[in-house]
Amino acid sequence: MPHIKNALIRFRIIDKMIRNKYRPYPTKRELREACEESLYGSISGEHICDSTIEKDLFNMKMEHDAPIKYSKREKGYFYEDPDYSINDIPLTEDELHSIKYAVDTLHQFKDAPFFKEFGNAIDKIVDRISVGTSQNEINQFIQFESATSIRGNEYLPLLLEAIQRKKQVWFLYTSYVTAEEKPRKVSPLFLKEYRNRWYLISYDKKQKDIRTYALERMDTPKILEEEIHMDNDFDSKNYFKHSMGITAYKGESSNIILKANTVAARYIKSQPIHDSQTIQKETKDFTHFELKLLISEELIRTILSYGNEIEILEPVELRNIIQERISGMNTLYKLN
Repeated sequence: MPHIKNALIRFRIIDKMIRNKYRPYPTKRELREACEESLYGSISGEHICDSTIEKDLFNMKMEHDAPIKYSKREKGYFYEDPDYSINDIPLTEDELHSIKYAVDTLHQFKDAPFFKEFGNAIDKIVDRISVGTSQNEINQFIQFESATSIRGNEYLPLLLEAIQRKKQVWFLYTSYVTAEEKPRKVSPLFLKEYRNRWYLISYDKKQKDIRTYALERMDTPKILEEEIHMDNDFDSKNYFKHSMGITAYKGESSNIILKANTVAARYIKSQPIHDSQTIQKETKDFTHFELKLLISEELIRTILSYGNEIEILEPVELRNIIQERISGMNTLYKLN
């Protein structure tokens, strides 16, 4: 069974390597080194040999109809059908067994400090594996939350590499406001996920400020050989300390006090709006929550999502913003 498990893992690694459009036409040696490094943390050839990779390529063709071809000109492998992916093929019983084994192992460490931030993700995987293996049967009784595939996630490896190597990146970026695509050249600092979307936090030398770019609006990113340019050290933890979502900027955070009715208070207690959230006052009818946050669009939309179940008591600035939004909605719907 371990040999079967390793072969299935190698298939996935080889598939990912061949589909990597930023490093196309991987050689046999590159495929072997990638598989060996992932499985054994080494690229010496002691654990995986070239003949193993040859057998894997053959088996992928036979068992999964992988359209693998070798390019004499590029001296590497490619898919004749560029849209092919082994991930589109249903998992076999052996693969499901391998995943279950890996998940069971991972679940033992989910409370360890290193994995704390991934706790919910691990739990979701455990739930999905534990309820059964037949997709058609499961769908009759249970529906898991799933995120719509977001364009741009394929740029994560490239951008992460640029951050780690401290190199500038260039890309085309489309504005939601103007719908125009313009080139950007920035110093990448940090990648952040918010509501299943990825964002690049970077320093823009031209604008002399930190800017946030959504990966879904990027196109053809490239790593440049120029070193990153940053006037000061960037501390992601402090930068987002008083922010909600991806909005963070220079300025003072506000002490926000909101009044929630009994039902809304239960939701807010079970799923806090922010880490800084505390209970200031509690009665049988209302609960006053206090938060220390920058006023942002993400915060405003979260507050509005509760409708008339919560009221902003402080600060006046935020209360006025909410009043303006409600007034605009009142005009839109022509209410008396």
